[in-house]
Amino acid sequence: MSMLMAAKSTSLYSSNPTISARIGQNPRAVRSVYPTVRMQSRVHRLIEEQGAVLIPGVYDALSAAIVQQTGFSAALISGYALSAVTLGKPDFGLITPPEMAATARSVCAAAPTIPIIADADTGGGNALNVQRTVKDLIAAGAAGCFLEDQAWPKRCGHMRGKEVIPAEEHAAKIASARDAIGDADFFLIARTDARALSAKTGLSDAIDRANLYMEAGADASFVEAPRDDDELKEIGRRTKGYRLCNMLEGGRTPLHTPDELKEMGFHLIAHPLTSLYASTRALVDVLKILKDKGTTKDHLEKMITFEEFNSLLDLDSWYELETKYSNLRNALGTTK
Repeated sequence: MSMLMAAKSTSLYSSNPTISARIGQNPRAVRSVYPTVRMQSRVHRLIEEQGAVLIPGVYDALSAAIVQQTGFSAALISGYALSAVTLGKPDFGLITPPEMAATARSVCAAAPTIPIIADADTGGGNALNVQRTVKDLIAAGAAGCFLEDQAWPKRCGHMRGKEVIPAEEHAAKIASARDAIGDADFFLIARTDARALSAKTGLSDAIDRANLYMEAGADASFVEAPRDDDELKEIGRRTKGYRLCNMLEGGRTPLHTPDELKEMGFHLIAHPLTSLYASTRALVDVLKILKDKGTTKDHLEKMITFEEFNSLLDLDSWYELETKYSNLRNALGTTK
């Protein structure tokens, strides 16, 4: 028995050897602790309205503002992207929960009209650490998070060399996150990386884990890195509740449209790295031109203009505010 499951504070029937064994005897064991009827979040409402919600990734305030202005109804903060733009390092478990919470705060402020889902990685440690991580994200304004079952240090779900913790241990972390959420407007997505561990049994293990995590209190499940359409369809058939599918350009999973994935049974369609890869491609290309030519004068079409960028940041509204308060100061000065 894991230490997490042995702890008396754990609410998932700690007297039993494992959660999975308990569920095998009584499928309602965990559901009785965390009933499926919970407060409906903004993300829940988007799923009900749209059927399949397309969610691009962001990595800072500017990318978040662009996503909101483009008309998307939600966004996510990718840990992979944050590690790249903050540290210049790969997604190898180098980003910490406080760094993600700080980014969530600026991202949510820059895109206040859409829900932002943050990448909580493994939650920062055990079930107790998970509570602090979730509460910090809620305080930052995030509307949800991913919580994955990789062993630490984690890495990108499409990289090699991953390991996962015992399923019952992660179920306890999901239950802990649910307790931390309380009645907050926060959508909990349980991710499993078990598919990568075995070509023969990995998919079935991942599906079993996803269902266990749903029983433990998740709002949606996320089976990372299915290999083909048959696996996507099997996940759609065999997992319970809402499902997220990860569309990573160059990754292991074939790319599909939201309508195609909705037909397979998915409700949240994540594009975590589209923005990062597109902006990086543009940056590499224009900097190569600048290095080779010494000027960009013949390639201005590759960049946004000065006026367009200022419009994007709503510069005129700041001039209006400056004028408003300058006029107020002047008016107050004349009354002396």
